[in-house]
Amino acid sequence: MTETVEILDYRERFVSFLKEFQDSKGTFKYRDAMSSMASQGKTSLVVDFEDVISFDPDLAKEIKEKPLELLSKINAAIYDAMRAENMQYAAKIKNFKARFRKLDEVVPLRSLKSAHMGKLIMVEGIITRASAVKQLLKTAVYQCPRCGEKIVMEQTGNILIPPSQCTNQDCARKGYFRLLPEESVFVDWQLISVQERPEELPPGQLPRSVEGILQGDIVDTSRPGDRVSLVGILQAKQEFTSRGFRLATFSSGIEANHLEIAERGTEEVAITPEDEKAIKKLASDPNLYDKLIGSIAPSIYAYDEIKEAVAYQLAGGVTKTMPDGIKIRGDINILLVGDPGTAKSQLLQYVSRIAPRGVYTSGKGSTAAGLTATVIRDKNTGEFFLEAGALVIADKGIACIDEIDKMRPEDRSAIHEAMEQQTISIAKAGIVVQLNARSSILAAANPSFGRYVTQKTISENINDLPVTILSRFDLIFTLLDRPDELRDRKMTEHILKLHRGIRVTKESPIDPELLKKYVYYVRKHGSPKIGEEASKAIEDFFLEMRAMGQGADSPVPITMRQLEAVIRLSEARAKLALKKEVSKEDVQAVIRLLKTFLKQVGIDSSTGKIDIDTIMVGHPKSQGDKMAQLFDIFRAMEKESEGRPIRKEALIERAGLEGLDRRFVEKAVIEWINQGVIYEPKHGELKKA
Repeated sequence: MTETVEILDYRERFVSFLKEFQDSKGTFKYRDAMSSMASQGKTSLVVDFEDVISFDPDLAKEIKEKPLELLSKINAAIYDAMRAENMQYAAKIKNFKARFRKLDEVVPLRSLKSAHMGKLIMVEGIITRASAVKQLLKTAVYQCPRCGEKIVMEQTGNILIPPSQCTNQDCARKGYFRLLPEESVFVDWQLISVQERPEELPPGQLPRSVEGILQGDIVDTSRPGDRVSLVGILQAKQEFTSRGFRLATFSSGIEANHLEIAERGTEEVAITPEDEKAIKKLASDPNLYDKLIGSIAPSIYAYDEIKEAVAYQLAGGVTKTMPDGIKIRGDINILLVGDPGTAKSQLLQYVSRIAPRGVYTSGKGSTAAGLTATVIRDKNTGEFFLEAGALVIADKGIACIDEIDKMRPEDRSAIHEAMEQQTISIAKAGIVVQLNARSSILAAANPSFGRYVTQKTISENINDLPVTILSRFDLIFTLLDRPDELRDRKMTEHILKLHRGIRVTKESPIDPELLKKYVYYVRKHGSPKIGEEASKAIEDFFLEMRAMGQGADSPVPITMRQLEAVIRLSEARAKLALKKEVSKEDVQAVIRLLKTFLKQVGIDSSTGKIDIDTIMVGHPKSQGDKMAQLFDIFRAMEKESEGRPIRKEALIERAGLEGLDRRFVEKAVIEWINQGVIYEPKHGELKKA
């Protein structure tokens, strides 16, 4: 009798909550929600847990402590309340489900212990893998092959339970019974893996993860790379040996009650009204940009232009979607190429800590699968899963890739698509999918010759980095370590003061915690439009630079990619000051930065002119013309020899008569052999491949 009273008590208490709860505006929140369920065809009611706490704290506590017992009664309570709202819909559906959102406490994945078993908990993390959607049998209908009796069996777990004997007393047959799938009841089922977020990971620790079992209408609502809040019941799962013996150890998994995708890029950092006030005050500061530059990695001496570019990258431009569905990226990619000991790695690690969703990885220890996504096979079921990599995890953030030149070519090519299209496409083992990788890339590379050689092109300085990737960087900076008495003295003083614990910044920089919140805030709230003055300034700059390339033999100074880079960077600069419109001043500051980049890596050393081909093609136009000239000589000699191999020395002599020096020809021949354009049938002889 007592048990019946208790069942009614919980059921009636939740019915009261659904009927009587009013929000701050005085509206009946859940009565309204239930009345709209029929028109939307929904069978689940999403309940904010804080509402239950404010209405009936004891009931909220009981739900968390005894969810297995209470959830069925709460589901029945929704049916009771629905009958009062819409009798016809209640009779049609019968089985409603309560899904609780935003519990009052988030349990870190690292803190999941046996004390949480059987409790309703909430965890947050990143989905790293998701299985294909399957159908789970909930109510099985069997048929006796002898008498034709139909037997209904409720299924509770993942293991199918057949009837032990026929329910027809005249038959009472034991043995095999035929399952009738067409009369059985199934529910959608999916297995996901939720992993700790990179920013929460303690140094030197492997990320922890937990399996989540999704059923019903929350299946297939998320994909790998999504940041989610998962509410569910923590349950134990028996482990087995490779031979199928049961172990005494159990792994944990969450039977999901509710799954919410955290689209909020900024709400992961709590911004209080006081913080917002401080952010707006800082945005209106006339020395804002100087303060921001001084606050980015303040312990690293100089590099003001690089720090300025990083500040723009942290804010990002504005991503646009065209009417025909084409997306134009707003994220900014930066490459740092420099001598050893120029603090490249320290700068990257600093940015990964302060950036929203910052991920740091080193090229030497990164594979294509680790950076993008991979398809793996589950050892128990043999099923294929999709697992997200660093660029997918850094979606809407910044991926810092150190030593990008040390990556294997096949691994490095995987980031092509992510850099321009901002997606990762996978087609493996029957899984064809496209994941979001809307991340900015801050990469660092070491020169091939140990130190950067200014007489050589950027492509020659980092041989291993193909021009297809080089051309996708909006800005490229060289960090040179050259002896300079005045600079060396200042840097030595700076480093010594750091080691002695003396404050070295002239102007008090922005507090690191406020800077992080500032970056989050501007990324969320900043969406400046390009004003008329700014548009005219960008147009004038582009046309002025393009005019330098007019003429048959003139190199091309800049392309449309640099035009888009100017737009992105100008938007980012305006965003940093929370402006509604990009000003002429923003464009001028960005043009100055872009010209610095072009003068560093876009100059043809033989002519002294800006030639974008040094980045886009790998060599300046003047060198490309000489290569074409040499190839014409080679083809003419091959024709004269009637297809026989040409002596290398003869090619060098003939090219010398037409003004091409020996060193250039030897270098071109090596390059063509490496590219497979020509080959050496014998030593010293050349033939077209």
